[in-house]
Amino acid sequence: MTHREQYSPGPASGAQVRKDGEKWTLILVRELHHPPEKVWRALTDPAHLREWAPFDADASLGTTGTAVKLTTVGAPTPQVSETTVTRAEAPRLLEYNWGDKDLRWELEALGEGTRLTLWHNIDRRFISMGAAGWHICMDVMDHLLGGTPIGRIVAGEAMNFGGWQRLNAEYAEQFGVEAPGWPPNAPKH
Repeated sequence: MTHREQYSPGPASGAQVRKDGEKWTLILVRELHHPPEKVWRALTDPAHLREWAPFDADASLGTTGTAVKLTTVGAPTPQVSETTVTRAEAPRLLEYNWGDKDLRWELEALGEGTRLTLWHNIDRRFISMGAAGWHICMDVMDHLLGGTPIGRIVAGEAMNFGGWQRLNAEYAEQFGVEAPGWPPNAPKH
């Protein structure tokens, strides 16, 4: 059995939502057993991003002011967003936008590991879906950094992956929103 076949996402946890009128921000915290420098490479290096992130980057995200094209993976038609890295303070803080949504990654040394916090503005109608997707992406990154890669699980593949529908429903309940049924007619639990 491969590492991917053995993978099953744990329960929805480590997430909250900050609301500022119509602007909602997902805050997802994960404790990883890898040092900040190693996690930083996973967040900034295009080769690492191709292994776990929901987008490909045509350049490193590790330097403030760098222009980068982010191409969404698994979308029916490629969606390319041009962004400029607004803050890159290795290995503790990374900020850029993806489309019209801001992303902020904070890395804090925690013993020999890292507390990774993602701040992502997401349309409130899809915030539970975003939380479920990032949950799986962070799991995939953790496996990659631990030397047991399972391969990127994003977009439609993630939505059809065992556990995603459950995570979507669990995060929706935690956030007090209705879980969007995606794919259409998908079970809520």
